[in-house]
Amino acid sequence: MIMEKVSDQLAGGADRVGGMGGLRVLAAMSGGVDSATAAARAVDAGHEVTGVHLALSENPSSYRTGARGCCTLEDARDARRAADVIGIPFYVWDMAERFRQDVVDDFVAEYAAGRTPNPCLRCNEKIKFAAVLDRALALGFDAVCTGHYARITDGVLQRAADPGKDQSYVLAVLTSAQLGHAMFPLGDTPKDRVRAEAASRGLAVAEKPDSHDVCFVADGDTRGFLARRLGDAPGTIVDSGGVVVGEHDGTFGFTVGQRRGMRLGKPAADGRPRYVLDIEPVTRTVTVGPAEELDVAEIMAERPVWTGCAPPDEPRRCLVQLSAHGNPIDCTAHLDDGTLIIRLDHPARGVAKGQAAVLYDNDAVLGSATIAATSAAALNRAPLSPAR
Repeated sequence: MIMEKVSDQLAGGADRVGGMGGLRVLAAMSGGVDSATAAARAVDAGHEVTGVHLALSENPSSYRTGARGCCTLEDARDARRAADVIGIPFYVWDMAERFRQDVVDDFVAEYAAGRTPNPCLRCNEKIKFAAVLDRALALGFDAVCTGHYARITDGVLQRAADPGKDQSYVLAVLTSAQLGHAMFPLGDTPKDRVRAEAASRGLAVAEKPDSHDVCFVADGDTRGFLARRLGDAPGTIVDSGGVVVGEHDGTFGFTVGQRRGMRLGKPAADGRPRYVLDIEPVTRTVTVGPAEELDVAEIMAERPVWTGCAPPDEPRRCLVQLSAHGNPIDCTAHLDDGTLIIRLDHPARGVAKGQAAVLYDNDAVLGSATIAATSAAALNRAPLSPAR
């Protein structure tokens, strides 16, 4: 079949786009240097490339503040100018409503439930490689090209050559079928070389700052953003013994491992700093304690997606990454009635429910799942409650 043939072509090295000419490629152009350079490389490889900018903001008149925010009119214009320089057709697709439902509303709901979501991962899953890819395939395109830093080798998602820019963690939720229609032309290139290449191509975005933090919270005030949507829901902050040590305006303002901004009225008896250990939105209780009580030895994760292997039928030795910028940890993983159980060789600190647990075999992604519960490493501490 045609789709199988395309998948075979892409699987051999979509990250190295050279030598695979002849595909119809939709280049997602955010208005930044990475997506513009990726689109230009796809053209160099001989593909028939069309640029598309995703209008995701419900208020596109807003503008960036330095490196904060994205999806603004400024970004759309930068993407259009880049497409003109590259010499490809360019369109804007309005996906603001879909983005609000699948990413923004999900972000708010997860915090309201006491979890810590990753909106970049959700955007890749629901927008760029679901809504956009589905529409692209329906329009006759063979692949979607993005500026993500990751590689695809023999159909398997792998870390980027530049470890400081690697984005395989936020792409690990993609299925093997979606990866079969994905191109990541920058996966083998360090970021400084990408900027230099963009400048040599005459792309005005060569020195444009990267966006960071949550893209739809342009001022960086996540707590304020959530408070405006959820309203005040005051509750108590207690220590691990149940003693009230403070009050709060809403559990959505906290994440596991947090140390600052807790307004604790009573210092710890030993004078040591305290961290958020658990969040219970039903009772509006936030539990705090010393750093060592953040250590966990076992993780339970739900909704696994197996990108680089079949679901394991026996325990598997591998690595696990537990946050976008976390270090990989040696572990043993197995499935128990559809739930992924991950036993860590060494305790991990500050593991938040709602984040992804991504399994790796060296640099190759095996699969991912959403963290639902953890078991503490300390013998005198009970397991934290599962996500609700």
